[in-house]
Amino acid sequence: MSGQGVTPVATVAPGAGVAPGAGGGPPLLEVRQLVTTFRTGSGRVTAVRGIDLTIEAGEIVGLVGESGSGKSVTARSIIGLIPDPPGTVEGSVRLDGADLVGRSQKELQQIRGVRIAMVFQDPMTSLDPLFAVGEQVAEAIRFHQGLSRSAANAQVLSLFEQVGIPRAAERVRSYPHELSGGMRQRVMIAMAIACGPRLLIADEPTTALDVTIQQQILDLLRRINRERRMAILLVTHDLGVVAQTCDRVLVMYAGRIVEQAPVRPLFAAPLHPYTRGLLTSIPDIADRRERLSPIPGAPPDLSLTIEGCAFAARCPLVIDRCRTERPALRVLADDHATACHRGEELIGLPATAAVEPLSAPKEEAQS
Repeated sequence: MSGQGVTPVATVAPGAGVAPGAGGGPPLLEVRQLVTTFRTGSGRVTAVRGIDLTIEAGEIVGLVGESGSGKSVTARSIIGLIPDPPGTVEGSVRLDGADLVGRSQKELQQIRGVRIAMVFQDPMTSLDPLFAVGEQVAEAIRFHQGLSRSAANAQVLSLFEQVGIPRAAERVRSYPHELSGGMRQRVMIAMAIACGPRLLIADEPTTALDVTIQQQILDLLRRINRERRMAILLVTHDLGVVAQTCDRVLVMYAGRIVEQAPVRPLFAAPLHPYTRGLLTSIPDIADRRERLSPIPGAPPDLSLTIEGCAFAARCPLVIDRCRTERPALRVLADDHATACHRGEELIGLPATAAVEPLSAPKEEAQS
């Protein structure tokens, strides 16, 4: 496949991302060269390796990748929930222009819930089993807004109704174990949006729920985004969730962003072999193949130095250059960037098309 006619390649500048650029002003969230390292008994593990990303006001961005790719660590690093020790966070995380990295926990407590909030994967581990759920949400409201107990309780009731909790007046007095998983997650969403943050980070918010409840939670997040113009960073391994929920998607592998684009172009013609592997490994009820097409091998050990492209050992398009030179994230098409030396060859190639037949570059074939 020829690369002729391709839009001139541009390397993505640190922190630039590939955002829609609505309004032309600075993004709501701007992350530059974020590095998160953990000290362990067997050495240092660098879980996030210098990533850049941006999120605009009112945008829903998906952060997707395999388990261990660094998604949740990225989310926790952004909101300041990496304990030091054993973790250290370097780089810049600017929310509305103010850098959050290096702030004390006391300062971050004043910011979390008011300007940025997070919903976790398992609400049962986030809710205190000894207190009624309404009381826990009211406590967060009183802490940040200084309301009286009666005023906070009234706001809790309104929030429970907004997030679709049935018989809200009764549920505020329920304890976490008395609620279903879906109801507990709605309580966590109510707590997260109580003080009107501009950015909500949802870390695998539907993983432990059945399919019907998953859809309800995703519909709720979309409604919150639409009605409150609240930006959402949705962390997930589920590409189906990304396809129906997000405006833009960031694909993460081995602690780095390897591809980013608006959802439709990425699903139609991904420009990184890892993204293509994720898409072709999804079961399709219309496809009668007996076997799926899994990505061979396993992710690299993040306690080791990675030479070249981290995906090289698993990639069907690997060439010698991949093993020695780490590819930069480059814009190859409108708002579509990839960190692949051979990304130009994938332009226009449907996501379901095999990548094995792609011819090697001339210099590689002659060596």
